[in-house]
Amino acid sequence: MTERDQLAAEYALGLLEGEDLLAARGRMANEPDFAAQVAFWESRLAPLLDEIGGAVPDEALWQRIAAEIETAPGGEVVSLQARLRFWQRAAAGAAMAAVGSVALLVLQPAPGPAEPALPGPLVASIPIGDTPLRLGVTYLPDRQEMLISASGLTADGVHDHELWLVPPQGELRSLGVVRPGREASMALDPDLADLIQDGAQMVLTREPLGGKPVGQAAGPVVAQGAFRTVG
Repeated sequence: MTERDQLAAEYALGLLEGEDLLAARGRMANEPDFAAQVAFWESRLAPLLDEIGGAVPDEALWQRIAAEIETAPGGEVVSLQARLRFWQRAAAGAAMAAVGSVALLVLQPAPGPAEPALPGPLVASIPIGDTPLRLGVTYLPDRQEMLISASGLTADGVHDHELWLVPPQGELRSLGVVRPGREASMALDPDLADLIQDGAQMVLTREPLGGKPVGQAAGPVVAQGAFRTVG
């Protein structure tokens, strides 16, 4: 497993903090392959996490942990934090290994007709003008869900930007207002999802705060890009 796989899985599990988290968000915005890898792990690991029931630790346990941390020398606290990070990474590795094991089982020959392969994700990395900034967009066909990473963008307090799908025929279809500095996940209507294919074009327009006003034309196009299949 590569360093990119490990980082993508840890991002999908919400284990990253500080500079590691910022670095991963930057790669989400600028590297379509990394964004697709994150989407892959989110789609595979999320069902595993959904099956884990919630549990509330006893209040006395929390009080004991807090007391031990308060009385521990600084070096021991650092050691505890390092061990916590180790077990978090170990948990991520175990989860990825579990996914890999399931994948191996699924790939074993079985009698009867083969199951049709699930469609792979589609990604787009949209450059913003002449800047090094990019808007990362990933579409997961099996879940009809789209992920947008705008972690490299900043708000100006005056405008919003809206992302549009350009269908082969007909009017632009809005994919929503892009929130600078954030990652967003949204489910798409089936009729809109059916329009997203390899090569499908998108444009980003500058709009008033809140997005395009009803009854008015879309604002000026500031960026454009296209989906491509990751396979």
